[in-house]
Amino acid sequence: MLHIVNKSPFQSTSLQTCLRMAKPGSAVLLIEDGIFAATTGTSVEAMVRQAAGAIKFYALQPDVDARGATGKVMDGITLVDYSGFVDLTLEYSTSHSWL
Repeated sequence: MLHIVNKSPFQSTSLQTCLRMAKPGSAVLLIEDGIFAATTGTSVEAMVRQAAGAIKFYALQPDVDARGATGKVMDGITLVDYSGFVDLTLEYSTSHSWL
């Protein structure tokens, strides 16, 4: 399953809920303010790194750039463009948006 998170982990519990429900082998795509979960030096960095052992993480590059987080994304998180977003929806047969 592809889990799509668009809320900042500092203003919403969407990411935490998503990670509790996500099964190994699934993926999380961070978009909009959700990309802040992908940045280094934050209070959620350890949680994301721990989950990355079983879940693949992606962040939408245009949203990273728009929020000034370019160069601050953790190692192991794959940046994708809009075409990559579409590719992920094709790769995973189901998706769930965490609002």
